Amino acid sequence: MKDSATANQSALPLLHTLTAAEALIRLKASSQGLTQAEVDRRLAEYGPNRLPQPETPGVVAIFFRQFLSPLIYILLAAAIVSLLLKEWSDATFIFGVLTINAIIGTIQEYSAEKSAAALRSLVATRARVLRDGVSCQIDAEGLVPGDIVSLSPGLRVPADLRLLSGNGMEIDESLLTGESLPTRKHPDSLGTPDTVLGDRTNMAFAGTMAMRGQGEGVVAAIGLETEVGRIAASVLGSSGGKPPLLVRMETFTMRVATLVGIAVVIMAGVSLVRGAPLGEIFLLAVALAVSAVPEGLPVALTVALAVGMRRMARRNVIVRRLVAVEALGSCTAIASDKTGTLTVNELTVRTVVLPNGRSWEVTGEGTRPEGELRPTADADADVDADGDTALIQRLCRAASLTNDGFIGQHDGRWIHTGDPVDVALLVMAHKGGLIQSALLKDWPQIDAIPFEASYRLTANLNRRDGASWASAKGALESLLPLCDAMATEKGDVPLDHARVEKQMIALAEAGFRVLALADGSITLPDGKALGVDDLEHLTLLGLVGMIDPLRPEAEAAVARCRNAGIQVSMVTGDHPGTALAIARELGMASSPRQVVTGFKLREAKTAGEDQLDRLTREARVFARVEPEQKLDIVHSMQRNGHFVAVTGDGANDAPALRAAQVGVAMGKNGTDVARETADLILADDNFASIVGGVEEGRVAYANVRKVIFLLISTGAAELVLFTLSLIANLPLPLVAVQLLWLNLVTNGIQDVALALEPAEGGELDRAPRPPREPVFNRLMIERVVTTALVMGVLAFLVFQHILYSGQTVEQARNGTLLLMVLFENVQAFNSRSESRSVFFHNPLRNPALLFGTLIAQLIHIGAMYVPWLNDVLGIAPVSLREWGVLLGVALIILVVMEMDKLLW
Repeated sequence: MKDSATANQSALPLLHTLTAAEALIRLKASSQGLTQAEVDRRLAEYGPNRLPQPETPGVVAIFFRQFLSPLIYILLAAAIVSLLLKEWSDATFIFGVLTINAIIGTIQEYSAEKSAAALRSLVATRARVLRDGVSCQIDAEGLVPGDIVSLSPGLRVPADLRLLSGNGMEIDESLLTGESLPTRKHPDSLGTPDTVLGDRTNMAFAGTMAMRGQGEGVVAAIGLETEVGRIAASVLGSSGGKPPLLVRMETFTMRVATLVGIAVVIMAGVSLVRGAPLGEIFLLAVALAVSAVPEGLPVALTVALAVGMRRMARRNVIVRRLVAVEALGSCTAIASDKTGTLTVNELTVRTVVLPNGRSWEVTGEGTRPEGELRPTADADADVDADGDTALIQRLCRAASLTNDGFIGQHDGRWIHTGDPVDVALLVMAHKGGLIQSALLKDWPQIDAIPFEASYRLTANLNRRDGASWASAKGALESLLPLCDAMATEKGDVPLDHARVEKQMIALAEAGFRVLALADGSITLPDGKALGVDDLEHLTLLGLVGMIDPLRPEAEAAVARCRNAGIQVSMVTGDHPGTALAIARELGMASSPRQVVTGFKLREAKTAGEDQLDRLTREARVFARVEPEQKLDIVHSMQRNGHFVAVTGDGANDAPALRAAQVGVAMGKNGTDVARETADLILADDNFASIVGGVEEGRVAYANVRKVIFLLISTGAAELVLFTLSLIANLPLPLVAVQLLWLNLVTNGIQDVALALEPAEGGELDRAPRPPREPVFNRLMIERVVTTALVMGVLAFLVFQHILYSGQTVEQARNGTLLLMVLFENVQAFNSRSESRSVFFHNPLRNPALLFGTLIAQLIHIGAMYVPWLNDVLGIAPVSLREWGVLLGVALIILVVMEMDKLLW
């Protein structure tokens, strides 16, 4: 039913080409709204007004997804071979550890999905709709095509609407189009089928925000058929860049599988040449595979990532996939939005420049009217304080009168509605002692000119003592032609155009958004509405410099990234000058040469990928960027060899979020599409939280390396032991079940505890690992080879010594197994750091490892005394003297590692 409904909805003509009356007829709607019966029928036909979301996998699906790993495949193959050979204990051990790993991974990923779902519920949209001629508020999911919806400032547009009416309606469409300035709406305008989205001024699109004015529209499209729904449908089913850890682990696993296969084939071939029975060869092959494959790695890896996920959540980073935990730590470049991530997303007036050239500082940040206006420190000593104060009061009065915003207190807290510029001006006026509501009692409004992009100003006409007084605000180049005087402490004097323009240029170069204010007496004929042509002979009152302030912690966060060797780039739709000023304040860029505009990006892309890559290689600020160019920037950075993290909040950011190695969506102000596409979600929309995630990601990856080193070095030692025994024509030093006990139980406790290792410190004081560097880098290879040879040779010598002393093979295996357990105990502490001595690591910083190692040793000793278990494992108790001698042999590996760390 819903499929055909979608088809019917798609078949509707482009409603922006029809008049309002034609649109109502086409949608079979009425200006009085639909009846409830018709709503119920259409709801059944079209379905709910909901953006497409990937189907949330159930617990069972998430559980089986944990088995999709090459390393798991190797272990499953070993388990199947064990079953074929009727080695039930071996198979049981392998299947047991895989089940434990899957359960842990399922719990963590299911928890992450629940967190993401909770975020979606927090941002549910409500809509004011006309039903049966009565206005009511409903959940936006209940809207149907043909519903009549009312819009007012501060409300999110709940569906695609064909506007029917609008009084000064302005809508922020940046989440859809990337355009930073609100779009003025004209319900009576008509477009053509080719009119681009941003120019459809008679439409309002789902997900955008009403900023000014009042309006009413008929629902034209819902769900999948909205413009934001089309974007969502195109990206949510696509695949993105692989997380760095997944890339490295796939490479690592393939190498392990190859080496295991080669070793098994060679040793099985040697045994076959020597005439060994086929069954014995199969047992040897299984034993070798079990010894070489790190069975405990899946569990330890999952635990390390799960711990990282929990630590990130405490730092306001919600992880939607376990493998994404490490991704931020591996990223070499972050492409960040400016507004709301690096800045507070609240315009604030920072400075006022009077026509006399003197400037006043406005203290305080954001939308709370806490602060004051005061002369700047460099003001002239002979300033006429009273005269300047009067000018400031006059400017604040104009800012309050020509204003459609609102600030006030509710339940003890400050609230605001309206355009950010209007709110910023009201806050400034409040700090100057003027309250809009009180002012309007003495200056009642007569008429107003709403903002129009064509003349870039707005004006209000108010009555005072029987006279009409106009107040205007807008771009200086728009107001200057209307002014012939400027206000000074000595009264209104002829306007000095050059001086004022120089003041404006200085403010713009400092990164401020500049607005001019003017006022003057206006006389209108009776019955005539105020028009732009009536604004003449005004007096310029001054310039205000506004800025979206940096988040207090942003500068330090960017500096930490720089110290960590991470390139941070700003991607914004703002003016290049404003963007560069913010970047300079952040320490992100210092020269205009580091700023690239969207126009330059388009030119470079046309010239070829090489030109584009050369441009992005040096750029740190991307200004006036169109939404689709964000994806070009990500791809170019990746071609330049970066692992890229990209932030985004809008539906238009979804392709870039999907393409990056790690997509980071905003949890508070982001769209559903962005959150569903991303790997990580910032609960507080704060860049500093990203840096916290980088740190935790590096800790997680360091712990993964520690676990891998422990498991591979001990596994390689077992291979050395087997190889030497085969060369010496000795029996198998350990049987398969003993190897499984060694790898899954005794070592399994320690590698999980090692995954809980806290940060060593200085994670953000070193560069990220090269993107193409494998898990097994030079250091890891050298350490594995060294320690494996030492442990393997010593274990072989002990095994050989016991045999040659006249003891049985079972007794030799018993002593060798105990020695290998002791080797693992010592090696666990060697693995705590790649550079720091074990003697400089407080063992109590990771009590899980300290007690886990003791427990692993006690479990093995206990197993020697449990009748049924010691029979299965083929072990028996040893004397305290024998245990002490083997411990002394095991401590040799500690000495070797300490010398190696000292040399490195």
